[in-house]
Amino acid sequence: MAQTIEGFVGSALDEAKISPLHRKIVALIAAGYFFDVIDFTIFGSLVPYLLQSKFATGPEAAAIGSATIFGLFVGTAGQGQFSDRFGRRFIYQFNLLLFGIFTILGALAPSVTLLIVCRFIAGVGLGAEQPLCFVYAGEYSPKRIRGRILAIVHFIGGACVWPIGTALVLLFGGMLDTPEHVWRGIWVAIGIGALIVWLLRFALPESPRYLATHGRGDEALGVLTRLGIAGPKEKLTTDAASNTKSDPFAVVFSQFPVRVIAGMICFTAFFGVAIGLGAWLPNIMNAKGFSITKSLQYTLAMNFAVPCASIFMMYALDKFGRKITSVCAFICAGIMAMVFSNAETAVQLMVAGFIMIFFVQVAGNSMQIFASEVFPTNARTSGFGWAAGVGRLATAFIMPTILWVQSGYGLTTVFVCLAILLVVAAAAVTQLGPESRQKGLDEIAAPTG
Repeated sequence: MAQTIEGFVGSALDEAKISPLHRKIVALIAAGYFFDVIDFTIFGSLVPYLLQSKFATGPEAAAIGSATIFGLFVGTAGQGQFSDRFGRRFIYQFNLLLFGIFTILGALAPSVTLLIVCRFIAGVGLGAEQPLCFVYAGEYSPKRIRGRILAIVHFIGGACVWPIGTALVLLFGGMLDTPEHVWRGIWVAIGIGALIVWLLRFALPESPRYLATHGRGDEALGVLTRLGIAGPKEKLTTDAASNTKSDPFAVVFSQFPVRVIAGMICFTAFFGVAIGLGAWLPNIMNAKGFSITKSLQYTLAMNFAVPCASIFMMYALDKFGRKITSVCAFICAGIMAMVFSNAETAVQLMVAGFIMIFFVQVAGNSMQIFASEVFPTNARTSGFGWAAGVGRLATAFIMPTILWVQSGYGLTTVFVCLAILLVVAAAAVTQLGPESRQKGLDEIAAPTG
């Protein structure tokens, strides 16, 4: 029986050797991801400057952060319907343009209300970037090293930004004369950087897997040629999955409900701790008696755990697998959350915080890479997007809740709640789908008709 177009394209990409175009694609994807991730990772470091400048009160700062998270939910959950129907490339470019423009406009906002509006719209663009980033890169990656490639994307775009972002805030804080110039200047710089990458990313080709499952087989074979992959030796056939007209939302929730719900739980735990706690970490340390500068310096030291986590994932994901790596790390993160809550001295805080952040990042990003692989090509960004989107939406409530629980019940209670959430996530990872290590994407979830 003759091979189908989507079968040939999928197998060719799974077995491909890395070409210069592969490297270019991964670099451009990681660069855009860098400017998106740096935006929300530094928000906690900007909060003290927002408060010092008298531009916003504590509740207003929380509202600014929550507006971004609500935008993230809309962008993350909504992009799948468009990118699974109309292509990865166009939506990928549009979201970065939206993010860059409104990040700059937010930096220039004359009032809290306008800043909240701009942060919401920038969040829509920001939210669409993440699921597309891992899906786009994963669809190009050979199966034997897909985990390593996605970990590299995370290292460049999602890990290095943590210490770099905090260092950037410290640099601007030392260079500029007023707190208001600091937070405005940083957002302008991020927005300009995103727009530069937007221009460079016009060179990205469309995903061949998407093209092969949406009636554009000849274009898919053309991209394979650019990757240095030989064409088919015999005529390829088509089937129902070669030009699918399926509704991505219906595919996800009718055929993969357990996977998407498990993903929602995992992302809620990951984002709730990584973003929710991260946003308040400098403020929590400031409340323990450390100055803003000292709090940021300690946060910077702890954030070096994030690139360390990515380096570990480059080895662990393809050696041990996504599932076991994530489960063990979620459990260890819960234990370290309790240790961190009881740390008192600066050294204890930095050591416990470093280890806690390391395990949180290994757990969450191993799970995130896993979630980007367990849905079929015609619904991949939708499945990942809905799981991550609901997780982000939950974080919008977790951020103010952390402050409320800390004020009413103490810091220890905050970390008890977070530890419980992390252990629940460990159980949910086991329900995400079959282990994807060393497997082709179509082996994990074949395209549907």
